[in-house]
Amino acid sequence: MQNGHSKDFNVAIVGGGMGGLALAVVLTRGGIKVDIFEQAPKFDEIGAGVGIGANGVRALRGLGILDTVLEKTGEPLEKRGFLFMSGLPGHEMIYDYPVLDTDVAMGVHRARFLDALVNLVPADIAHFDKKCNSLSQSESNGVTITFKDGTTHTADIVIGCDGVRSAVRASVVGSPADSKFTRTVAFRGLISEADGVAALGGPVHRPMAYLGPDRHVIVFPLKGKQIINIVVFATDRSRSTEGTVAGPGDTWVVPSSQAEMLGHFVGWGPKVLNLLQHLKNPSKWLLHSVSPPLDSYVREKVALLGDAAHSMLPHLGAGAGQAMEDALLLGKLLTHPSTSLSNVGPVLQAYDSVRRPRANGVLTGSYVAGEIYEYAGPSGPSLEGLRKDLTGIFDSVWHRDLDEDCRTAVKFLIDRQVFDSV
Repeated sequence: MQNGHSKDFNVAIVGGGMGGLALAVVLTRGGIKVDIFEQAPKFDEIGAGVGIGANGVRALRGLGILDTVLEKTGEPLEKRGFLFMSGLPGHEMIYDYPVLDTDVAMGVHRARFLDALVNLVPADIAHFDKKCNSLSQSESNGVTITFKDGTTHTADIVIGCDGVRSAVRASVVGSPADSKFTRTVAFRGLISEADGVAALGGPVHRPMAYLGPDRHVIVFPLKGKQIINIVVFATDRSRSTEGTVAGPGDTWVVPSSQAEMLGHFVGWGPKVLNLLQHLKNPSKWLLHSVSPPLDSYVREKVALLGDAAHSMLPHLGAGAGQAMEDALLLGKLLTHPSTSLSNVGPVLQAYDSVRRPRANGVLTGSYVAGEIYEYAGPSGPSLEGLRKDLTGIFDSVWHRDLDEDCRTAVKFLIDRQVFDSV
């Protein structure tokens, strides 16, 4: 055991975003020595609002951090079924997504979420201005991380939580695996509740989606409905995704203008145009995802978590929730009483066996959801076709049995005689 820690192995987490910090909380509470290496000068998240669905809320509860997140962010838990409307003149109601009483979810500002977790981990485990360049593994000496500043760190296990532009990913898949541009750009910004009322003729109490050909707009409330998060999507389906792998120096978030954004919505209905008139200085995001989905999230004693493993389009609002599911299962396995340095390899394989098919399925489903929203879904753009394709689209994401996932992973290890049967 190491310096009072109850496990005989240590973990290095590369990336101090939402997934990395959530994992650090559960591992440190479980008696594991953890170091976090963050490339920024402090813990920070770019972007504005993020939705956390019912499955993500259950994962936060399982991680033991839900109450802290609710308290620190001031966001309520509530049923958050989407109202899908046409974005074209007339704004016909397309589909009011039904929710169960247990389908409680939340919208939260990324930075507020991160702030809620920072105080849950010891301050001395965080190391800033540490950009990972490469990893090397040794049977006897663990995993060595080499940083851009020339320093190194060796750990028994390395978890890559370093996002869509992951440097750790290449060490898992065996070759550079850059994310691909999805042909979709997103204009993002926040407006006040009063501006939302002025644009839509009433308050925004729930997530709303305005749909149309090759475009859609997502609106949902934050900060107890005082702030409205707007994400405006535009897709160029004439462009092939082949050959659009981004290079390491490419800029994916760029300044934009209201005029550029409005240029994508000529002929749309008044509610959408009113909303966009209130979004004065949007940022423009070139959306990338892991494509094709990875064949493995694990190689020996290195594993991927969150966007590093399965960066996906945001069309099911599932990215953050999938990272929390990753952190929950990986945390449960690494802190399991039967896990030790001698068997961490198979333990990481158990994580991969459960999380990879699940998260890759959500990744694929998120792409399909974007096609549906922009009238390119399997059943076509008719009202009947849209309603058919939208029916049940969130159910497999929201209603996952996370406890069963944990039992399945443990059974994987029992069946291979890594863990003793209980």
